[in-house]
Amino acid sequence: QVQLLESGGGLAQAGGSLRLSCAASGRTGIDYAMGWFRQAPGKEREFVATISRRSLRTYYADSVKGRFTISRDNAKNTVYLQMTSLKPEDTAVYYCAARPTYESSRSYEYDYWGQGTQVTVSS
Repeated sequence: QVQLLESGGGLAQAGGSLRLSCAASGRTGIDYAMGWFRQAPGKEREFVATISRRSLRTYYADSVKGRFTISRDNAKNTVYLQMTSLKPEDTAVYYCAARPTYESSRSYEYDYWGQGTQVTVSS
């Protein structure tokens, strides 16, 4: 079992930056690939970024490529999402997720989810 807790959300202006953190507890660390997803009001949850267990591979949604960076510190059981050049359309609840074995952009392949953290970007 893995428990995930996101933090770092809040209000930012367009063009600004935020860094989200996701702290994992329980059976954690290198056993799991991690992902970030987001859900805006009235929309389906969408993939943002994913990272492999040893940080060798990262993948991003086209909408955030070049602006967001996913990283992890297995010693701290924490995954990060550095968000820069924020846009109003980045406004959403951001969720981190964990799955055994390989990274994935498919939300249904993830076994564990955090409660989410709100990110609001004003224009």
